[in-house]
Amino acid sequence: MAVASLIQLLSSYVVAVVHLQPPMTNREIGSLLFLLFILISSAHLFGYCFVRLRQPRVIGEILAGIILGPSLLGRLMGSHLSGRLFALPTLMHEHAPVMNFMYQLGLLLLMFISGIETRHLFGHGDRRQVGWLVALGTGIPFLIALAASPWLPLNRLMGVAHQRASLVLVLGIGVAVTSIPVISRIFYDLKILHTRFARLVLGVAVIEDIGLWAVLAIATALAASGSLPKQQIGQHVAAAVLYFVAGLTIAPRLLKRLAQARWNVLASFSPGGYVLLVLFAYCVLAAVFDVSLVFAAFLAGFAVVADKQRFSAALDSIQNFSFAVFIPLYFSLVGYKLDLGHSFSFAMLLIYVVAACLVKIAAVSLGARAAGFRGHDNLNLSVAMNARGGPGIVLATVAFDAGIVNPAFFTTLVLTAVLTSQAAGAWLEYVLRKGRPLLSTEEEIPIVGVVEPVNGLAA
Repeated sequence: MAVASLIQLLSSYVVAVVHLQPPMTNREIGSLLFLLFILISSAHLFGYCFVRLRQPRVIGEILAGIILGPSLLGRLMGSHLSGRLFALPTLMHEHAPVMNFMYQLGLLLLMFISGIETRHLFGHGDRRQVGWLVALGTGIPFLIALAASPWLPLNRLMGVAHQRASLVLVLGIGVAVTSIPVISRIFYDLKILHTRFARLVLGVAVIEDIGLWAVLAIATALAASGSLPKQQIGQHVAAAVLYFVAGLTIAPRLLKRLAQARWNVLASFSPGGYVLLVLFAYCVLAAVFDVSLVFAAFLAGFAVVADKQRFSAALDSIQNFSFAVFIPLYFSLVGYKLDLGHSFSFAMLLIYVVAACLVKIAAVSLGARAAGFRGHDNLNLSVAMNARGGPGIVLATVAFDAGIVNPAFFTTLVLTAVLTSQAAGAWLEYVLRKGRPLLSTEEEIPIVGVVEPVNGLAA
């Protein structure tokens, strides 16, 4: 079955190559480059402004897309001046296939780097505390969302796939998720990345994200097989689960041996090319088994970093280029997709933000108490782990692209990720500015201005 699928996939590529479209004209290339210039430069400009304001860069990048998209600039397109200066809707429509590819590539690179950071940030200390925080701080919100689903108006959230089970799983992930990239960036900016507080939060986020990505893999598999017979649906979900488990356990060891093999001249001659080929190979294999490419990219990063010392320079160069071009473009396109005029419900956002934050903060506080923390320690841990950031946005885009959620709930999930990340950063900065320790076992750590971005933590 897999071999037949691979042959069919390769055949479609051959047909595509034979029937190539005529080459782009200078005008088409120029208009595409102008579109990329506007989106990427705006994302970097707003990202820089938010960094100076001690806010996550990703919020500024999304805001750039919102301003350029139908939420703001699109409303001004009726005027003669804006129509002449900015024909972005026309350019976006003209270059839709290319922009969609770059959007997907940015998402894959973001997940690839997230996989790298997940393996890199994982610590072996404080296992008991991390265990309690994961079990209660993540498990309770997820289970509450699942238990409450029969009484929720899911029809108002459902996408075109009309897959109720997938929507319930996405809802549970949205309530329980914690951001690794954004909260790591906040810790770095506040110069507390070396502390026990940061180690605890990141340790929980690592384990949590691996589990929740596996659940999202099941949700997307269900959504993609909605019209199939039950037996085929079971096979589809089983393939996604097996791919994910193998990617976490077997593949990293095999890949490490492959990289160290003497006959593997590519790994030594062009480490960057080898790393990218590993990413592409994971995605091709995922496409053969009809597994979401997002999880393939995450697992590729998780596996490559098993031999990080050998590929450290290559990984750094890939991260630098990704955060310079593709990832800011991805987040700006996420913002561009948000139509706050037509696909936005303030009531939905308010209810979801309040409910999700209350459940998450209460559950983390309960887990922190079981782990032995009290008072302000509980509150600081709860607020930090309530930041949804990059994973919350990836969840929204993956669920929306799979037809699991509708545009209104997609907007709600993205804005929730933005608001909770801002709240976490503001609260932690306030605590440190007052000279208070984030954990009672740690010394006070002063804030010394804003620092420059770090590669893998810039999302």
